[in-house]
Amino acid sequence: MRQAVESYIKRHNLLRDGQQVLVALSGGADSVCLLLILQQLGYKPTALHCNFHLRGEESDRDERFVRTLCEKYDITLHVRHFQTREYALQHHISIEMAARDLRYDWFRHVCREQSLPIAVAHHRGDQAETLLLNLLRGTGLRGLAGMMPRNGDVIRPLLCVSRQEILSFLQSCGQDYVTDSTNLQRDATRNAVRLDLLPMLQQFNPQVEEALARTCDYARDTLYIYEQRVSELFSQHGITDENFSLQALKDAPELPIMLHEWLRGKGFNHAQECEILQAKGGRNKKWLSPTHTLHLSTAGLQLVSRQARVPQYEIVQEIVEKVERNNPHAAFFDAAQLQQPLTLRAVRKADRMVPFGMKGSKLVSHIMRDSHLTPAQRQQQMALCQGDEIIWLVNLKASNLYRVTDATKVILRISVREKPNTEEDIL
Repeated sequence: MRQAVESYIKRHNLLRDGQQVLVALSGGADSVCLLLILQQLGYKPTALHCNFHLRGEESDRDERFVRTLCEKYDITLHVRHFQTREYALQHHISIEMAARDLRYDWFRHVCREQSLPIAVAHHRGDQAETLLLNLLRGTGLRGLAGMMPRNGDVIRPLLCVSRQEILSFLQSCGQDYVTDSTNLQRDATRNAVRLDLLPMLQQFNPQVEEALARTCDYARDTLYIYEQRVSELFSQHGITDENFSLQALKDAPELPIMLHEWLRGKGFNHAQECEILQAKGGRNKKWLSPTHTLHLSTAGLQLVSRQARVPQYEIVQEIVEKVERNNPHAAFFDAAQLQQPLTLRAVRKADRMVPFGMKGSKLVSHIMRDSHLTPAQRQQQMALCQGDEIIWLVNLKASNLYRVTDATKVILRISVREKPNTEEDIL
């Protein structure tokens, strides 16, 4: 099993040899296995544990267990306590969604603070459950792709192994774990899929989990081609972040797909998309989502954000003694070659830069394409500039013109972070 996980990590470029990594540790079998196997493979894990105070003594038992476990293996542990029920009531969401929001908000904060990825313990069975849940709801290609090996700072090194392999690994190590009693309750749809639907499907195919996970792999390999074509269609029809042209609404045979991709992540549902398609010849109509307002006018569709909080970013500059190799969250420059002040802006259609390791300039759009950024990621990509010249595509590619060389006397480390504006961010 260790060889399978190590091979999977290298194939998907999840971690460098010996790299530090954060690990989401609940105390259950999956996360305990993930923590131990990463340490045995030579990585340097730091554990993060959430106490949501939802299961009384059982929640406190889990915290005691992970503290003892990390002491046993000399692993640094950070524990965060949440008042989950109060958060759910305040934000009018379910307990499950509240726990997820609180957990991943904290994970993102620690990842940003320490410039490290975080590993979570989803395995092949979880992937199969995810695909089935997506199919039951109705899904497109992204839903068929299931969970990705990497999603931003989140990595999933165990997607290649089964639950039984995990249990066998822990047994071979003589390591126990705790069990969350809520995982055995059928009131959650995912639990019902795990406890009822998958066992039924195994009667038709004993290897159904592997078959479903393989389907996700095939869909994921196809996803890049699909996203590349969507990006080409957006450019061809003049579709921007805020505007969907009337010409595209009238003539494009791929209209349903383009509209779906344009609205993806904006909170609009399938019924609204169908209504928009039927109303494309009308005028002065409006649709609302929790975060956006969509207007139909003579020019086409205009999208306006109604989010209360717009992230603000700040540039962090620091003189350092050496370059941190393979740190995706920072760039390093010859300080004497840069002219202050530096500024942040969104990338523009005709932007060019000289990427690190090259002599000639290249279109930023091509750099993002070659880096396999999704259309949504391209739309959100920021550029660090001196004047109007791009010196760094943030967290993606630095300019070769201001690189650190043997003649460099002062090395400038630059990173970009979201400005804290809540108590939790500051803490």
